[in-house]
Amino acid sequence: MQASRQRVNARLWAAIANEDGSAKLQDAMIHACADGGKRIRPLLAYASALAVGGTVEQADAAATAVELIHCYSLVHDDLPAMDDDDLRRGKPTVHKAFDEATAILVGDALQALAFELLCASGSGVSGEQRLEMISCLATAAGARGMVGGQALDFEAVGETQTLAQLEKMHSLKTGALIRAAVRLGGLSHEQCSAEALVSLDAYAAKLGLAFQVRDDILDEISDTATLGKPQGSDSEANKPTYLSLLGLEAARAKAEALAREATEALENFDEKAEPLRRLADYIVERLN
Repeated sequence: MQASRQRVNARLWAAIANEDGSAKLQDAMIHACADGGKRIRPLLAYASALAVGGTVEQADAAATAVELIHCYSLVHDDLPAMDDDDLRRGKPTVHKAFDEATAILVGDALQALAFELLCASGSGVSGEQRLEMISCLATAAGARGMVGGQALDFEAVGETQTLAQLEKMHSLKTGALIRAAVRLGGLSHEQCSAEALVSLDAYAAKLGLAFQVRDDILDEISDTATLGKPQGSDSEANKPTYLSLLGLEAARAKAEALAREATEALENFDEKAEPLRRLADYIVERLN
């Protein structure tokens, strides 16, 4: 995990350093992507590539692109018009460290850079495969994925939600990008089979929900210093969560059950999928 984090960090810095133009914008992009995040999505991309017989080198573009999309979403989520947060990854959010206009531009730039990286040749992936990867990430990031989930999240504030409604919202807001990370990792290896992609998607769908359940638990039981962002922000915003619907112990049991179901989806994979299995455990045991 540490090696993968260092690897994607180096590629993030290299990609941003190649951007010409405003020095302030570049500094703000670096601030937005600065080390401190868990880098779960790049880890999943690398682990998925390994699971289907590929290499981390083949998955570099996928891992970097999915983290750029994630970082862009955090910058925009933190804006006053959205969640209005002052702290992210233990430091001031981009609009606090710089200004709101710069934060908006940073998000736009990071999103564009993600697709630029997936378009680049020389990654050992065919043009046809790159098109499929671009389509996958675009769908996951847009109205049928992350952005659509964010819209449902805002519509749910102050409203009573059923468990099915909450799961639909989080399968888009959080789960779509996690599923994309796993699929992109698989697609980065030319020999990945259609059957393997189906199994990887089943794994990722369960894992995405498990990740969000654990997030809801940590928002309740952890503290701001550990989380690196304001603790209790969801309850203060009157947002429905797994804890508000299930209670703490039932939410913990649900996260563990989802992680088990995720690893069961990998039953036809050999030991090369062990990093994916371990990541499922990590996601429901993490402290931030």
